[in-house]
Amino acid sequence: MDSNPLSPLFAPLTSLRGIGPAVAKLIARAAGGGNGGGRIIDLLFHMPESYLDRSARPTIRDARAGTVATLAVEVVRHERPAHSRQPWRIVVRDATGTAELVFFRFTREAQMPPGAQLLVSGKIEMFNGKVTIAHPEHLVSAAEASRVPAIEPVWPLTAGLWPRQVAAGIAQGMERLVDLPEWHDPVLMRREKWPSFREALRAVQMPETAAPHKRMRARLAYDEFLAGQVALALVRGRVRARIGRALTGGTELRATALERFGFTPTASQIKVLAEIDADLCSDRRMLRLLQGDVGSGKTLVAALAMLRAVESGAQAALMAPTEVLAKQHHRTLSRILPVPVALLTGSVKGRERSKLLRALKDGSLPMIVGTHALFQEAVEYKDLGLAVIDEQHRFGVTQRLLMGAKGQHTDVLVMTATPIPRTLVLTQWGEMDVSRLTEKPAGRQPIRTTLHSFATMPDVLEGVARKLDEGAQVYWVCPLVAESELIDLAAAEERVTELRMRFGDRVGIVHGQQSPEVRDAALAAFAAGTIRLLVATTVIEVGVDVTRASVMVIEHAERFGLAQLHQLRGRVGRGADASFCLLLHEDWVNETARRRLTLLRDTDDGFLIADEDFRLRGGGDVLGTRQAGAPGFRLADPVEHEGLLEMAHRDAAVLLLRDPGLTSDRGRAIRWLLRLFERTEAMKTLASG
Repeated sequence: MDSNPLSPLFAPLTSLRGIGPAVAKLIARAAGGGNGGGRIIDLLFHMPESYLDRSARPTIRDARAGTVATLAVEVVRHERPAHSRQPWRIVVRDATGTAELVFFRFTREAQMPPGAQLLVSGKIEMFNGKVTIAHPEHLVSAAEASRVPAIEPVWPLTAGLWPRQVAAGIAQGMERLVDLPEWHDPVLMRREKWPSFREALRAVQMPETAAPHKRMRARLAYDEFLAGQVALALVRGRVRARIGRALTGGTELRATALERFGFTPTASQIKVLAEIDADLCSDRRMLRLLQGDVGSGKTLVAALAMLRAVESGAQAALMAPTEVLAKQHHRTLSRILPVPVALLTGSVKGRERSKLLRALKDGSLPMIVGTHALFQEAVEYKDLGLAVIDEQHRFGVTQRLLMGAKGQHTDVLVMTATPIPRTLVLTQWGEMDVSRLTEKPAGRQPIRTTLHSFATMPDVLEGVARKLDEGAQVYWVCPLVAESELIDLAAAEERVTELRMRFGDRVGIVHGQQSPEVRDAALAAFAAGTIRLLVATTVIEVGVDVTRASVMVIEHAERFGLAQLHQLRGRVGRGADASFCLLLHEDWVNETARRRLTLLRDTDDGFLIADEDFRLRGGGDVLGTRQAGAPGFRLADPVEHEGLLEMAHRDAAVLLLRDPGLTSDRGRAIRWLLRLFERTEAMKTLASG
């Protein structure tokens, strides 16, 4: 017999009465969650999106159209349809008047004979001057009045699934949920006036007389957040406990690189480099996230960190998500670093590739830049001291760990130019230490951002023509149409045709349907200045560093995430010329879109933009085309409950500082919390000591 009180919750839905395989499949589709959503726990964690108040019990005379009400009535007669296209009508009455119940499919005639006393609940409508309820949600005999809920949760459903099936399953599931040891601090419980986990879940899923108070959802949200933060803290502790080795090389190579670079690092770069150096010098492995806004100088920081590894006698590697970006990094590092830097991508083949791999293996090659080719099985390093990974959200966690596994004690530095909202830093990157570059290098030009409706397109084209005549280069970004990349491409090609009619063969195009060779040739032509106006779709990386590019036009800006718009905007303003970003939008945009675009116009603080974008859009699309969303929250709303996440982060840190093995009374209760929310990695960490 299983002594785990949580086991019944992880049983399949089909173990509940009245839920067969077909209904279980529908619930799983609606509820999602682990194991495809087909377990009792997935149903219990399927949160209502709103509540229907059925407590109003007016007379027929007082019933108001457009409201949900419950009527106590007597059946007068049935009016059968003359043909199949007409509805079945039941005339009912009370002491104040008559009403009609309307059904387009009706099979319960025998249960409702004239004279039957009923309780009917549904939306009141007026039709031909009569009070009408079409397809009542609840219709029971007066003797069964308790079956009509006063407050009814409204769950997200799927075609073929009925609220009563969800309600019946949840009622049975709640019977299997026993009271668990309380894992929250008693002081917090008293201050927030929180009930037990079981009481809070029952109040949310099975409210009796009124919609549950917000603190019930807050209690459940905090449970989910705390489970996540404790789990991440345990994993982070394991990462920190890994034996590393101190990279304590000299500073000669760095001094030479800075001389070649020609600029003094910013105070922010110096601070971040000190944090990285402290990690590299320690005897534990580094796992650090470096956030830097577009143009903040992340590459220089990474280059200097890589030189620390090389000066310590080890090797360093930088991995980029695309060949274009890898080549860009290779050019930059080759220009400023006083050591050989190789490039390894999928297109490096034959003798050249074999020579490269030999040099990595025997250690004669100190530094390499490349794509995911860097961590393929055939690639062996003599001593990989530091792996730098650019644009982490493009790589899976597995790829990141594979890169770190290439060396005996490899330190890992992850970089992203996409400012990450603090909520996602705490949840998706929570096992990492975080450094932020908060200022731009001296000499970077501010970018003037302006909003334009499509009605002003002639003026926009005139402005672009003037800048081209002055010698500037222009990016013209067409929006991603999520439903079809081909539609996206058609829109871009149509725009190219129109622009070429005006500007001739100075116009080029890059998009995801091109072969890498064609795409790279177009980007190279833009970098060389042969192409002066580059039309691009957003399915590719357009991060080519072209200092003469000083104008960015973005069509249908209202369709983009703010963080993505900000990143695109950062492609200009890299030279000495004044730079401009023109956001084209539909003539009429809704208030939220207008607020978002106005925020982008008024600030260039990427971190502020990312946090605001998260609040306005939620976690689903903050890093571009759904590259990373809020990670699987089921009871919590990361926007509404943002303050609770910060609180859980602090709570987890203090808890594990005092009780790292979770052996105290509260620690043992926290173990049940981790099991409930299936934080298996954390449980493995605990089991391994």
